[in-house]
Amino acid sequence: MLADIYYSLLITAPIFCILGLGLWFKRIGLVTEEFAKVGSDLVFKVTLPCLLFVKLVQTDFRHGLPITLIVYALSATVLLFVVFDRCIAPRLQEPRDRGVFVQGAYRSNMGIIGLAFCLSAFGESVVTTASIYLAVMTTLFNILAVITLTRHQDQPVGPAGLGLMVQGILKNPLILAIGAGVIISLSGVHVPEILLVTGGYFAQMTLPLALICAGASIRLREFQTSQPLYWAVLGKLLLVPLLITLGGIAIGLRGEALGVLYLMCAAPTAAASYPMAQAMKANHHLAAAIIAATSLGSMVSTTLGIFLLRSFGLI
Repeated sequence: MLADIYYSLLITAPIFCILGLGLWFKRIGLVTEEFAKVGSDLVFKVTLPCLLFVKLVQTDFRHGLPITLIVYALSATVLLFVVFDRCIAPRLQEPRDRGVFVQGAYRSNMGIIGLAFCLSAFGESVVTTASIYLAVMTTLFNILAVITLTRHQDQPVGPAGLGLMVQGILKNPLILAIGAGVIISLSGVHVPEILLVTGGYFAQMTLPLALICAGASIRLREFQTSQPLYWAVLGKLLLVPLLITLGGIAIGLRGEALGVLYLMCAAPTAAASYPMAQAMKANHHLAAAIIAATSLGSMVSTTLGIFLLRSFGLI
């Protein structure tokens, strides 16, 4: 039992220590708001795409693709989204809160926290599975976010606004990097070693910089006591990882595949949900509160989930 507890803490504690340092650095002035914003942009547009691209171009995609994992994750996420959007959201009093609640409950921070969890738990061998999962689910998350935020708006977004959203999804640097990596790997094109080494240097910057900037971006002042916040935190930290992971166990997922499924689901709400809520004229203050609350709450929930999966010999 002590070994399982140690294993669980070894995965989550370093991640949250760096997040905490980011928050502390911000408080003492070592990291500024502008640094956190620029650093996050650098991670999203350069270093994380480099990490994914470098790993994927060196991967053989002709064997061992996680088809079962991806198909199940897509199906389970859509099903839970429908439950949140159609059954729970209409019960909230404020229309501007409904889409934000739905997005906050299902949308995980996979590119930073989820990927960091996976690498911490399984090492470099998990990058291929996690990257494919990330590409597919990021696309789905963005599409579902547009659907729910549009559906629950007082003033519907026009065709031009929706067109910009779709364009933004197609231009997502992570999706482009993963697509390029997969295509080059399948085509057999040789990538010069100098480019791989250069990309590797950028890749090594990714997780420390991303976690420090994520920690510095947590705004404790954004907390607000409200029913939608409580429901979103309950959904994100308990219902989504619990139900999706139990379903994964039921269909036979084990080991690395089950670990990726759980860790990606258990990650806190994605920071990208805030600007999207703001752009769609939803309650962006609630979105910020959900991000902060789930970022802090996932310290306990994720560690407990890993401990239970480890104790039952499932990962």
